[in-house]
Formats: sequence, structure tokens, C-alpha cells
Amino acid sequence: MTNLQVKTPTDTWVSATWDEYLQTIENPIYSKAKSYYFQGKFRIEMSPVSHDHASDNTLISIAIGIFCSLKNIDNKGLTNCSYRKIGFQEVQPDISYHIGDNANIIPWGTSIVDLDTYPPPDLVIEIANTSLSDDKGEKRLIYEDLKVKEYWIVDVKNVDLIAFTMVDGGSKRITESIVLPGLVIDVLKEALQQSRSINQNQVIASLLSQFQES
Repeated sequence: MTNLQVKTPTDTWVSATWDEYLQTIENPIYSKAKSYYFQGKFRIEMSPVSHDHASDNTLISIAIGIFCSLKNIDNKGLTNCSYRKIGFQEVQPDISYHIGDNANIIPWGTSIVDLDTYPPPDLVIEIANTSLSDDKGEKRLIYEDLKVKEYWIVDVKNVDLIAFTMVDGGSKRITESIVLPGLVIDVLKEALQQSRSINQNQVIASLLSQFQES
């Protein structure tokens, strides 16, 4: 087990038992890492969060917060929260939301969210700067398996947003959110594109105006 901990590559999937996975992520060198476990493999992401990744993360979070406030949609957004199905799966999405009746279902004082006790988030968002292929592939399979209702991928380099609804054990592309009715994905894409050339405050003001009119 020591050798696995020492030699574990990052940003790739490594075969391991659940116990080996837990022992590995307990290593202090991974204290600030994100980790995922699925079908006997785990992935540790050590890449530092870049300016672009952090900016897109912030903008999308603010946009959803404004939209939900204006439309009176109860929600709780979480950043880098750990969700665990003991012995089988663990995910740490960049952003996740419990929406509607589930908004307050996770009690204060909870550390890792036990998916054998609580439902998975309704919406999961991964901000993909260096992890786009994995976010489209293996992670999408994980979220399908966990029965997350909706999954978004923010493609930082190509300034894009890809949204999926999870149905019939799989996923399909959508142009408007189902868990946040009325939220058009292209509006968020445009905001991301605008953020490359104008101040974030101006982008948010534009979103506010559009959401009020919709």
C-alpha cells in the first residue's frame, strides 16, 4: 500500500480497491487534491486552480444564484463537496446543487455526504480546463450511475458549456435546464464569452437584466 501511495500518478485513473483508495487519499500530500472513485479505479486531481478555471467557476455560481433568487427556486450550492457511496463511489465536483425540496436536505455538521443516506445533487458542474476529455467521459458515466439529474461541463479553453440531462441510465444534450426551468444554456455560454473581454460586473449586470426579462 505504501508503494501505491508513493507512486500514484495524478490526473489519471488508477486501479485499486476501496480500502487502497481511502488509504491513498489520507496521505497528507493529497490534502488539497480532488478525488474520484468508480468501478475499482480512482483519480486524484492535483492541478492548481488557474485564473481562468476560478473565474468561470465564480461566474457560473453567481449566474445560478441570481437566476434562482429571481425565480424563487430553493437551492443550496456547494463548492468541491465530497459525495461518497461507501465501498463503491466518490466524487468531488467543482460545483453541485440540491434544488427544490432537496435544498436543505443535507444537515449542517455534515462532512462527506453519505449517498446511502442522502440523495445525490440535482445538478453537478465540472469546470474543465485540463480535464475536458475525462469530464466528458468517465465522470459523465459516474454521474449517470449516481442518478444525478443534470450535468454541466464548462469548457474553459473553448469558452463553451455542455449540458446533459440524465435519463434512462444514460445522458443526452439539452439546450435549456430542466432542474432550473427557464434557464437557457446559450445565455450562460454568452456570459462566459463576454467575460473574456469585459469586466465580470458588467457580465453579471447583463445576466441580471436578461433573467428579469425572461
